[in-house]
Amino acid sequence: MTIRRDGRHRPAVLLMAPLGLLVLDADKRAMAQAVSQQPAPQSAPRSAAQSAPVAAPAQETINVVGARRSAAAVAQARLETVPGGTSVVDQTVVQKGRVFTDQDVLDFQPGVYAQSSGGGDGLKISIRGSGLQTGTNYFRQGIYITFDGLPVTGPGGTPYELFEPLGLAYTEVLRGANAFDAGAVDLGGAINYVTETGRDALAAQVRYEFGSFGYQKEQLSTGKAIGPLDYFISFTNSYRSGYQDHTRATSTGLVANLGYEISPDVTTRFFVRYRQTENQYPGYLTSTQIAQDPTQAQAPYANRGFDANRIQPGSTWVGNRTTFRFGDGSHLDVGEVWHNYPIDIRSTIYDAVWGYDDVTGSLQYVRNDILFGHDSDTTIGAFSTTHVHGFQDTTVRIPSGAIAALPFNTLLRRADYQGSDNNLHVGNDTNLWRGLWLTGGLSVVYTRRGAGLTIPVQTGPTFYDESLNLAPRAGLRYVLMPHWQLFGNVSRTVEPPNDWEYLTGPVFATGPLAGLNGSANRLRDETALTWEIGTSGDRWGNQWSVDYYHSDVRNELLDVSTAASLATGSVNYGNASPTTHQGVEASLDTTLLKRPWGRVSLRQAYTFSQFNFKHDALLGSNQLPGVPRHYYQGQVRLDLKDGFYALFSTQVSSSIPIDYADTDFTRAYHLFGATIGYDDEKKGREVYVDFQNLTDQHYAAIVSPTLDDHGVPGAFLQPGDGFGVFGGVAFGFR
Repeated sequence: MTIRRDGRHRPAVLLMAPLGLLVLDADKRAMAQAVSQQPAPQSAPRSAAQSAPVAAPAQETINVVGARRSAAAVAQARLETVPGGTSVVDQTVVQKGRVFTDQDVLDFQPGVYAQSSGGGDGLKISIRGSGLQTGTNYFRQGIYITFDGLPVTGPGGTPYELFEPLGLAYTEVLRGANAFDAGAVDLGGAINYVTETGRDALAAQVRYEFGSFGYQKEQLSTGKAIGPLDYFISFTNSYRSGYQDHTRATSTGLVANLGYEISPDVTTRFFVRYRQTENQYPGYLTSTQIAQDPTQAQAPYANRGFDANRIQPGSTWVGNRTTFRFGDGSHLDVGEVWHNYPIDIRSTIYDAVWGYDDVTGSLQYVRNDILFGHDSDTTIGAFSTTHVHGFQDTTVRIPSGAIAALPFNTLLRRADYQGSDNNLHVGNDTNLWRGLWLTGGLSVVYTRRGAGLTIPVQTGPTFYDESLNLAPRAGLRYVLMPHWQLFGNVSRTVEPPNDWEYLTGPVFATGPLAGLNGSANRLRDETALTWEIGTSGDRWGNQWSVDYYHSDVRNELLDVSTAASLATGSVNYGNASPTTHQGVEASLDTTLLKRPWGRVSLRQAYTFSQFNFKHDALLGSNQLPGVPRHYYQGQVRLDLKDGFYALFSTQVSSSIPIDYADTDFTRAYHLFGATIGYDDEKKGREVYVDFQNLTDQHYAAIVSPTLDDHGVPGAFLQPGDGFGVFGGVAFGFR
């Protein structure tokens, strides 16, 4: 059969690093051996499982030889039309080891910094400096996140409890404005999690993981295709008592989808995700405390104090995507989503209960034409996500201090949130001459936000704002030879604040609400003009991707944590003076040795991040806090023909600024890990033993930035795990 192929072939790039030769981005290996270049016949229609609307239209045609390619390989081919940094994470690679949180999925992705603290779902995820200001247990910001191409992100940001890493087929990472065809215009780009379907899944599978820190996780899944209908269902349950005191984490969830081929030209698929979680909150530590004993919790938050925890009592995400294919080779995707996500944050003497309901509608039309004798592919898309309702109630949880005389559960404050995100985008890829492709596009972004107190003020929302922005994009991609290309682009991104961030005005000075935010404050949309150049390829036993980007950012959304704000749960968001984000994102995957008995490979990912103020009146050209300047992951891997494998991995991070004044930094760290196992994909059998942090390093994984420590380390850090041993087994059949 023939399929359209995007033209990003990954050649070999060698990166000289302190640890030696880097080889990155093993997830791109799925394209390696089954394709050959052809003249351009019309592409065959893709199955519903293969046509996630996040992907760009295909542009070059290849002939598939031999066995049917995986869904991840098809996605990789699609994304290669994007003239910028993208990658695909094949879930079969991820599952050769522990799969507990999103961090396990996003490891080895250049440009992505993803760290979990305490083993919970509330990761800190940053791409190209997005979401620098937030620590863990906040809605994720600066990255547009979707399930199967349908939005999760809304006016309130991205809640994280539905992100179960098991049950996926693959994950797409589109960095920065390279997520344009997904409708994403955030600084960090987009992440699209694609679920398994009954067309590809095992008929039944049982997976059990266990190990240090009381860790246990179970998965039971089933999937099947019955003529035009297919289904996939995955149940998961997990428990972890925690490495650090007071970090117990539990979750239970369901992921399911049902697809039906109504006719050869019309397919539909329904998606359901439900998950409930509970994570204890240990507070923050100082650098000295982490060096001495990273297992301790901050005193007020442990069992004898606040007994702090965050509960997601049950979040539900229901969606549908229907694809209509037309006789001219074009197709239309129509999507709808309903998303309900309640939250109960019990981290101080107050209980903060949140409730959100979002609805989304989306359209994406893709067509392939011949324009003046040249291939030309056009994408037209639109989506709108709106709060049906959003609120936060603050009640008395522990009668003490200013609320000592008030009964338990007394309602002290109610905040109302309103808003919508609306995006219309048009993009085109045209083959100008031989291997030279021109990409152009324009997004029109309209957002509304409302925030304010109705209790005790009782005046309705005190702040309302709406904005209209344009986000143009232009790029070039030149295919030097099969599987080797150069690319570059210039793009504008627009990121509106989350609605709850507006409630960051002055705090109540006295009374039972002392220390809590009392009014909404005006915030501006964060914008950035970014240019990017790079190369990618797949040649000479290497697969690589290297790019450099430079972003001039205006009104960057930043937060300042203080001891008082952490104690009350208040926020201090504001727009910064101009900043610069620039960096290098590199990945390389090299076959070191290939013999009939197996393969030895080297996989690496390196990210250089330089984020600075531009002549700020107070902070000069200081480095922005929150993520390391240098971040590297490497892995040497042995795969034997009979299914046995072994790998040795490393993670290296430079120090991270803790405050905006650059007076306090975390310690650099160097972690080692190893895994041995057996995997029979055909029979669905797997067993592994995974060793993490072999040298038991004490290190800070998460930074919640503060303004100025004045050289005296404050408690704004959360530690990563110490030495741990984990194991897992899986059994299944087709």
